[in-house]
Amino acid sequence: MDDVEKYIRKRKSRSKKFAKSFEKGFESFKIGVLLRQAREEVGITQTELAEKLSTKKSAISRIENHAEDIRLSTLKSYLEALGKKLQISIQ
Repeated sequence: MDDVEKYIRKRKSRSKKFAKSFEKGFESFKIGVLLRQAREEVGITQTELAEKLSTKKSAISRIENHAEDIRLSTLKSYLEALGKKLQISIQ
């Protein structure tokens, strides 16, 4: 475990508010990372994906970097343009 992980663990144990906001932010970050990885796996650029979705590269960048407020319809369109399907699981 590195110093950052130790710091995060310590802060989470001392502050429920920090722990909650950290987890929420981390989940949003993971969604953006997964979307970028899916796009790169298919081998297309943000510009190429934007063209498929009739939007701008900046919109694709926003989706990948700020996925916390993404609509399900946008997420579905993004993934369909990559030839992928959205699968949602409730646990």
